[in-house]
Amino acid sequence: MAGETEKCGLQGAAKRSELVSCEEDRLVSFLRERNFEHANSVAEAVNPRRNLYSRYGKRALDFMIALVVLLVTLPFNAVFGILTFFDVGRPVLYKQERTGLEGKTFVMVKFRNMNEKRDEEGNLLPASERVTRFGRFMRKYSLDELLNFWSVLKGDMSIIGPRPYPTFFTDRMTDRHKMRHAVRPGIECPKMISLPNEAERLYNIKLENDIWYVENISFRNDLRMVGKLFSMVFNFKVRGKHAGSLSYFVGYDDDGFALGTREAREYVARIRDNMSE
Repeated sequence: MAGETEKCGLQGAAKRSELVSCEEDRLVSFLRERNFEHANSVAEAVNPRRNLYSRYGKRALDFMIALVVLLVTLPFNAVFGILTFFDVGRPVLYKQERTGLEGKTFVMVKFRNMNEKRDEEGNLLPASERVTRFGRFMRKYSLDELLNFWSVLKGDMSIIGPRPYPTFFTDRMTDRHKMRHAVRPGIECPKMISLPNEAERLYNIKLENDIWYVENISFRNDLRMVGKLFSMVFNFKVRGKHAGSLSYFVGYDDDGFALGTREAREYVARIRDNMSE
């Protein structure tokens, strides 16, 4: 893969504090040069659904629910803050710019659950190697998501909607997948669709599910998704897998399907094998 001998590309230098590793930067550059133009050309247009609920009702419900949740969980968040301090030190809160409604940025706040361990070259280790034991506990039971209700209260987020990604993800997306920003990002967007080979294309199903939501937003679908959200939260086996599975969206394959870091590694390995035959 081009540029493997370099420490980091330009994007890595600009986003060093946010990227998982320089490997991610190399994957992004490789996939963009090889496949992005084609992926963008074959991507279908998106038609966001507009109705009274999406314009007014959804925001009113979000505000009332978020206010109640924040008041009820205030003592718990205080305890989590103290435990986080003894686990990873200062700062207790993790802040990062995320992309929100209409592509505008906002600062998302969560409890920190990763340390700052680095490799011999000074690069941050992959996220999966930096999550602490307490951090995995927080992730497993979705306790790290509680502070997101503050973003919901402010209007930066919704309870149901596409999860907000770091701002630098946006440049990696096709015009179709950028349309996930046509609605407020949410704490969760439970899967409502099925696609072929989705087990091998985890990020593709995530992004396509987001687009489905944009085109089908309604009070009825939000109720259905809230039901699925409760099921996800209390399915501890699934939550445990989620707590240890960290992969970032990095680009597209030859067919225009979105790839996460692990999927991209396998994709590049297949290309190398074909070239060596």
